[in-house]
Amino acid sequence: MSAFTIDETHDPALTSWVESANGHADFPIQNLPLGIFAPPGGSPRIGVAIGDQILDLGVVARLLPDAAARTIGGATLNPLMALPQADRVALRRALSRLLTGEAHRREVEDGLFVAADCALHLPAAIGDYTDFYAGIHHALNIGKQFRPDNPLLPNYKWVPIGYHGRASSIRASGMPVVRPNGQRKAPDADVPSYGPSRRLDYELELGVWVGPGNALGTPIPIAQAAEHIAGFCLLNDWSARDLQAWEYQPLGPFLAKNFQTTISPWVITAEALAPFRIAQPPRPEGDPAPLPYLLDAADQAKGALGLSLEVSLLTATMREAGAAPFALSKGSAANMYWTVAQLVSHHASNGCNLAPGDLLGTGTISTPDASGMGSLMELSRNGQQPLALPNGETRTFLEDGDEIILSARAEAAGAVSIGFGDCRARILPAPAV
Repeated sequence: MSAFTIDETHDPALTSWVESANGHADFPIQNLPLGIFAPPGGSPRIGVAIGDQILDLGVVARLLPDAAARTIGGATLNPLMALPQADRVALRRALSRLLTGEAHRREVEDGLFVAADCALHLPAAIGDYTDFYAGIHHALNIGKQFRPDNPLLPNYKWVPIGYHGRASSIRASGMPVVRPNGQRKAPDADVPSYGPSRRLDYELELGVWVGPGNALGTPIPIAQAAEHIAGFCLLNDWSARDLQAWEYQPLGPFLAKNFQTTISPWVITAEALAPFRIAQPPRPEGDPAPLPYLLDAADQAKGALGLSLEVSLLTATMREAGAAPFALSKGSAANMYWTVAQLVSHHASNGCNLAPGDLLGTGTISTPDASGMGSLMELSRNGQQPLALPNGETRTFLEDGDEIILSARAEAAGAVSIGFGDCRARILPAPAV
């Protein structure tokens, strides 16, 4: 079965007896995202979001396929992510039947909890985290600020660029971000100083959850890479731009990135996104074709995602006034130079072993114009052009009390749209130094 297969679980006419799921903005019956939640007074366990409720899979384990049922006794999704795609599809179909049919409704109702009363946790024990740089417009927007005549480095269009990040500091949506301290050196300063970052920024990314892994020394062929993707989330790779400017040469990002990364807690499965697969945008004339190990016809035809991504800002002043968050940007996830399958295949092309629950970031996804730029560094032109907010405030970079909210919506003709849920966090002051 292909990762791009549309089946009865995607039927737009499908409704659930969980009334809040019907017409739900994020979690209708066609979505069925997986996550780790703790009900009031309870311990973390595996659940599926359905409307404004969460179903405890442990309660309905005997009604699930054997392969999936054996993976849901713990408090992480790693064992479930490790299942072959056919088993994950079987679980999705079983959940769809349970939440639409009446045969087991009473038993299923015993496992439902109000989502607003529950705590959400990281969905997996993340062994490794890798951040890529696949958003070409972000690369161009940033490159033009420092190399106007040659914004992209020579390797960009040949190889998916990435670096290994810090898995230990990844947190689920809602956890505050403490402004980092670090070394920064102003252009006119003779020596660096140490203190709170003055150029704290967000980055709008997709997170890619690795499913079945590969043995050390065994690459993942591009034609099989989609089978190794369990699902997706939103990812905010917080960035201290002043620390980054001083430290990143010669080895790349370090303390400017590893202090925290925020992700949305629900895993939107690869199978749920099947109706929203689209063709990878053609490369501009004159660009090189991907090398053969990264080129697959099916991936080029269906490897991109029809997602609308949005970033909003809620300042402390706006919060106190009861104002709604202000939308900073909105754009398409198709603004990526490489598909997610190409990222997975390239990562393993040297024999690197990926494992279930590993997390990949796509890199900042931006548009060519200001409508969908995925960071303040782009929107404010590296602080040179402050953004005017509706209440009269301005921003070049983030201030204490600011809250960044990422959201995503999958839409396609003839399909019920689904969402990812919020990915949000508020900035707290740096520790005293």
